[in-house]
Amino acid sequence: MKKLIVSLVVIASVLTSCKSEKKEKAIETKVAEKVVVEVSELNNVDTAASVLTWKGTKPTGAHDGSVMIKDGDLVLEEGKVTGGEFVIDMNSIKVLDIPADNGGNAKLVGHLVSADFFDVAKYPTSKFIITKVEDKGEKIHVTGNLTLKDVTKSITIPATVSQEGDVTIFASEKFMVNRAEFNVKYASKSFFGDLKDKFIDDNMELSFTVKTK
Repeated sequence: MKKLIVSLVVIASVLTSCKSEKKEKAIETKVAEKVVVEVSELNNVDTAASVLTWKGTKPTGAHDGSVMIKDGDLVLEEGKVTGGEFVIDMNSIKVLDIPADNGGNAKLVGHLVSADFFDVAKYPTSKFIITKVEDKGEKIHVTGNLTLKDVTKSITIPATVSQEGDVTIFASEKFMVNRAEFNVKYASKSFFGDLKDKFIDDNMELSFTVKTK
């Protein structure tokens, strides 16, 4: 009887462990929406303090980094975000988990900007345009059109808005995007069937931090 109980405990522990290691799903993408709130070239985003962070994973590990915001507008009404547009400078891709003076850093950056991944020579910018904002109490749910390469899709992400003096800070939660839906094909199981353990996960983790001037 004791052996049976011990066995059941072990099985339960294994199942719990497997459940906790389950990978987070990518957020749902939809057809790009019509922009209702027009951004009137406010140019009120502090590009030096605003950033898009990223993380990519594969069976042997992970890499993370950042991409700077090239230009941006955040529409505010009585302290609330009602619209906005963030232009992402794909030429500014950085890798943060490998020391800058390590040759592997420049090699990975070079691969990310190449046609294998984001083809930055052809698509130097990406973009996120807010189309709808829903107040959910402490958080807001922000729907917007995300453009990567030649694909634009509507996504909805949770975010918060806070104030530091005269500065408004828009910060999204981390969210997962399926890169295969945006034609980022390198080592993707969605496009190649013979990769074995040499694949890179389709889901990539992103998050925005945008500050006004």
